[in-house]
Amino acid sequence: MVNYFDGKRILVTGGCSGIGRETVLELWRLGANVVALSHQPDNLELLNKQYPTIATACVDLSDWEKTKQAVDSLGIFHGLVNCAGFIKTESFLECSSENFDCTMNVNVKAILNVSQNVARKMIDHGIKGSIVNISSQASKAALKDHVAYAASKGAVDSMTQVMALELGPHGIRVNAINPTVVMTELGRRAWADPEKAQTMLSKIPLGRFAEINEVVNAITFLLSDKSSMINGVQLPVDGGFLAT
Repeated sequence: MVNYFDGKRILVTGGCSGIGRETVLELWRLGANVVALSHQPDNLELLNKQYPTIATACVDLSDWEKTKQAVDSLGIFHGLVNCAGFIKTESFLECSSENFDCTMNVNVKAILNVSQNVARKMIDHGIKGSIVNISSQASKAALKDHVAYAASKGAVDSMTQVMALELGPHGIRVNAINPTVVMTELGRRAWADPEKAQTMLSKIPLGRFAEINEVVNAITFLLSDKSSMINGVQLPVDGGFLAT
């Protein structure tokens, strides 16, 4: 797929760390004109210094109006990866209104906001694009202390289906990726406790967590024309976790 995305502009939210950053770099390697959007100015500056041809944009996705203005100013895109996310683990009985609202604002409302802007311009310019939303296995199976996060990812899955239904007639495909634990820097820290890790690993038939590139490969596949008849799916990248 070398130079597969030549001439294509792709926006990646959460694009300066973890899965988002590696998605940005892989799309750049494949020839795309990539814009990395994040609320982390220092990481965006570092990314831009290392890769000057990768454009960056800094905005807090929980701010609806500023996000709308920022995305509108970036122009037209052929693809979008909604990768930005927020998680703060709390039990059901302890989950606060503040945590729930923050989770929904970033994980759900921001996808609505960014995708509306990008999709409208795709339609106006006759672009048959692709949108990939990053969901989670937590939308499909209950995980302890993940009530706000799981609710948000369930919403992402449902929104993905509605987006696919309504945007499909315009030639715009919308799909979701549902990863298990991914070995980002944050993932390695969060699952460093062997006992905690083993509890989750025992439920994954492949017996390991996902590497970042395994999620990125799924994202680039769904962005590409190689998945031209795939629309409205939630694709688990979970080593079989949801099969058990």
